[in-house]
Amino acid sequence: MTRQDLITQIKNKQSFLCVGLDPDIEKLPKHLLQEEDAIFSFNKAIIDATYQYCVCYKPNSAFYEAHGVKGFQSLVKTIDYIKTNYPHHFIIADAKRGDIGNTSNMYARAFFNEMKADAVTVAPYMGSDSVKPFLTHKDKWVVLLALTSNEGAFDFQTQRIVHLEDSKEVHLYEQVLKTSKQWGGEENMMYVIGATKAQWLEEVRKIIPNHFLLIPGVGAQGGSLTDVCKYGLTKDVGLLVNSSRQIIYASNKEDFAECAAKEAKRLQQEMKAFL
Repeated sequence: MTRQDLITQIKNKQSFLCVGLDPDIEKLPKHLLQEEDAIFSFNKAIIDATYQYCVCYKPNSAFYEAHGVKGFQSLVKTIDYIKTNYPHHFIIADAKRGDIGNTSNMYARAFFNEMKADAVTVAPYMGSDSVKPFLTHKDKWVVLLALTSNEGAFDFQTQRIVHLEDSKEVHLYEQVLKTSKQWGGEENMMYVIGATKAQWLEEVRKIIPNHFLLIPGVGAQGGSLTDVCKYGLTKDVGLLVNSSRQIIYASNKEDFAECAAKEAKRLQQEMKAFL
């Protein structure tokens, strides 16, 4: 999917909502556990209930990998279902990969060629040769981890280091932004910036004023949509705000899909007001 395709969908739907598909088998409604593929059945119901309110789905691969081959099959079926029935939705494989060049090339083939995802989350720690293989795929995206929503982000990402080019002190995440924006462009690279770090968005936008940002942490993790929009919105919106638990676990009863739709609609209406 191209950048313009994504922008068009955001403007048409008046939404920049991304629904995280993180199916924890222990949290699924009990009546689904008798299904042959409970995870896919859950995802399918959530997708059918929320598609009109969001522009993006983000399956987290860990929730599928935990079940081995069967889990991978559920992931592939989920992505294929979205592609077949809701082809205008952007799909991010939240896999947080990143390794030496040959390995990254294989990861890229897996998520782009085999699973047909539009984007994959990538860790930048090993540098350019671990990221660039993902950027060689036409109309596919890297979503690079920069400043994440978890508390442990302060262990490394906000530590001050000396910027290599001008010897000035910067935060590590700022160095990641300044260096990595030379590897790809606004058409194929996004960044993860946690909603719980919204106060940092003003500085982020000074470095990458027009790139899309994937913003996790709104809802269950306590991030503020108001703050995210205040500091992060651009003329092209430039945001994909993810909500996972708040939507998919809005109910654990037979009305789970209906409750998920209500929560997705509520967030979409909030976003419409900002647009």
